[in-house]
Amino acid sequence: MGEYSKALSWHERSLETRKIALPPNHPDFAQFYLNIGSVYAKMGEYSKALSSYERSLEIEKIALPPNPPDLASSYTGIALVYDNMGEYSKALSSYERSLEIQKIALPPNHPNLANSYNNISVVYAKMGEYSKALSSFERSLEIQKIALPPNHPDLASSYTGIALVYYNMGDYSKALSSHKRSLEIQKIALPPNHPDLASSYTGIGLVYNNMGEYSKALSSYERSLEIQKIALPPNHPNFAISYNNIGLVYYNMGEYSKALTYYEKDLEISLKSLPPNHPDLAKSYNGIGVVYYNMGEYSKALSTFERSLEIQKIALPANHPDLAASYNNIGHLNYSIGEYSKALACYEKALGMYQKSLPPGHHDMVRTQNNIALLRKKM
Repeated sequence: MGEYSKALSWHERSLETRKIALPPNHPDFAQFYLNIGSVYAKMGEYSKALSSYERSLEIEKIALPPNPPDLASSYTGIALVYDNMGEYSKALSSYERSLEIQKIALPPNHPNLANSYNNISVVYAKMGEYSKALSSFERSLEIQKIALPPNHPDLASSYTGIALVYYNMGDYSKALSSHKRSLEIQKIALPPNHPDLASSYTGIGLVYNNMGEYSKALSSYERSLEIQKIALPPNHPNFAISYNNIGLVYYNMGEYSKALTYYEKDLEISLKSLPPNHPDLAKSYNGIGVVYYNMGEYSKALSTFERSLEIQKIALPANHPDLAASYNNIGHLNYSIGEYSKALACYEKALGMYQKSLPPGHHDMVRTQNNIALLRKKM
């Protein structure tokens, strides 16, 4: 946190000095606002970051020709903030505008083009559009293999992205292989406590968790958390994600009180660091709801599941798999209290969403089909 504060102070002092010497829309100001926006984004102060990036863009539109690479950088910064705020359609629009400019201004295999494809892929993945995400990640990786040295950190980012998509498509062996390739590169290319290393350990933990290898998952998540405690400010949103992940492992191991403790830590940070309808808040409520459900506290479980669903309906596309998972959870709860018709309605809603968003035979879809079949026999 101290390093970010120093960087911010330096950029702001430099900006004030230049304001004395230069006219108000001089192109140099755009770079200063861009730098300030970047620091705020890293600190998780997204509204301040957005304001700085938008000021940079304003100046560039006045001071520069129509499609310079600098304009692309401002659109990328704006998109990054929207992405972190969970406003994915706005993020996608800004990333695509950045890519359009880069295609005009840069040679065809320039590394910045790869970065743009990578960014677009991440947003598609968050929107549940996995085939589009995979296609963009693969285009990014193609360019990087031509343009960059073999252990460049940007290559690691593409492998991480590809791993994320395979993970969401249920192909865990490919996901694990891609995460491990990313981590290999990062260990060579980055300092030992870089936040990207934490992200790779998190990704590996997610895969192990879904493969049922809980001790390996817990070890990976705890390594990620160690790095984050060194590299990030105390209420950074990534801490919430780590606590959520650790909570899920304890839940899967049947240690519900530990799981609840970690989920509550996650929610506490998420409420401080994220906008009120961010999709990660829904995950926090969902985790707490699942624990209450398994502890037999059904009214508390229902209340938190419904809060999660409210947020997802605002924040996510209509057929996103996370929405389906929430309907599934509410279905399980209604089944447990004997409300079979309500349970069936929820399961059918979940199945319809999975059929539109996941590949055929995905384990979540199969599980939901089995739930419907079992419930119909009961009725």
